[in-house]
Amino acid sequence: MSHYRTYRVVDGERIEGKLRPVFLRNGDHYLANMGIYADGAIYCWEWTDLDGLRRKLDEGRIATNLPDGGRASIHELASWRFTEPQVWVTTEELLGEVADTIEELNGRPDSTHRCLDAALKYVGSRQEADRIALRAAYEEIPEHRRVYALGDMDYRDAPLRVLAAEIGEVCDTYTTYELEDADDAEMRDGCLVIGERERQWAFDYFAGWESERRESARFDEREETASPTIVLNFGRPMYPQSHGLRNEYPAPFTYGGAAYPTVEHAYWALSVGDAGLRERVRAADSTRAARELAEQEPVREEWPQIRLAVMADLLRAKFDQHPELAEVLLATGDGRLFYSFGPTRFWSSDREGRNWVGRLLELVRSELRVRRMAML
Repeated sequence: MSHYRTYRVVDGERIEGKLRPVFLRNGDHYLANMGIYADGAIYCWEWTDLDGLRRKLDEGRIATNLPDGGRASIHELASWRFTEPQVWVTTEELLGEVADTIEELNGRPDSTHRCLDAALKYVGSRQEADRIALRAAYEEIPEHRRVYALGDMDYRDAPLRVLAAEIGEVCDTYTTYELEDADDAEMRDGCLVIGERERQWAFDYFAGWESERRESARFDEREETASPTIVLNFGRPMYPQSHGLRNEYPAPFTYGGAAYPTVEHAYWALSVGDAGLRERVRAADSTRAARELAEQEPVREEWPQIRLAVMADLLRAKFDQHPELAEVLLATGDGRLFYSFGPTRFWSSDREGRNWVGRLLELVRSELRVRRMAML
C-alpha cells in the first residue's frame, strides 16, 4: 500500500500523485491510502488540502495515536484489534512528509534537499547567519526522516546536528565520532558538548560528502531538476503557450523537401510506403484525418526500427524553423516533460506509457541549449 505513484485527470490535465497509507477514524480505524497530488489536493475519504489535513489530524479523524485494544480494519479484507501498538509518525511529522511529497511531485527541492544545500552553503562561508539558516532548515525536515538525510546509516544525521549547533551546546549523538582523542571529548549528562574540534569534524565530514556527491553527479546518478514537471495536454495549458509544443500544433515546416502543416501530418505521411497515400496524408484537413488515412494501409516494413529517429528529426525541424516555439521549449528549463493524450502509449505518458514524445522534446531542448551556448 505504501507510497505508490498515481494520478488524476482534471480538465484534461494529468496531475501526478502518490498514495500514502493512513488510519482513517470513524469509530473504528480504517487502513486506507491517502492520495497526495502535485496541485496540493489531498484525498482521504474527501478532498482537502494541507490546512484541511491538519484539521483532520487535530480532530483525530486521521489517527497518529492508536489505542491499545482499538478495532481496525481493511475494507473487504480483514479486521483486528491493536495490541501494544507503536506509531512511527506524529501529526507534525506526517504533515511535513505530505508537504515534502507535494514538493517532490512538482520537481522542487523538499525539506531534506533544502537542508543539505544550506549545510554546503555554511561549510563554504563559515558565516554565523548561514549556520542559523542551516539549523532552521534542519528543523523543517520531519523528525522521523532526519536520520536518512545524508544517506549514511553509520553517522545518520549526526554531522548535520553538530554543524547546526552552537559552540557549547549539548548535542545527543547516535554514533561515536571519528575524533582524535575522542575519549577526551567533553560530555554532559551522556551527551556531547559541541566545541571547535567537533565542529571541525563536521566540516571535514561535509567536505568529503560533497566530493562524493559531485562524483555521483558526474555519472548522472542524481535526477533532480530545478524546473517543475510539465504535462503537455489537449486541455487547459499548465503554462503559457504550452500547446505550441504539441505535435498537433499548426506550425508549418519543411522536411525532406516536402511541406507539412504539423509534426503529426509529417509523422503519419512518412509512416506509409505508397507515394500517393503519403501525399493525401500530408494534405489532410486535420491531424486526426491524417492518422486515419495512414492507418488504411500497413506501415512501412522498417518503420518500427526508424520511427524514433524520424520523430526526433521532425521535432528538430519544427523548432529550428519556429524560433518562437524554441523559446517556449527552452523556457521549460530542465523540467520533465510528460506528453499526455498522445496517439499511442509508445508516444504518450498516459496509462504508464513510454512517453517518447516527451523524452525526445527534452533531447531537442538540450540540443537547442548546446547550440545557444556555442553561439555565445
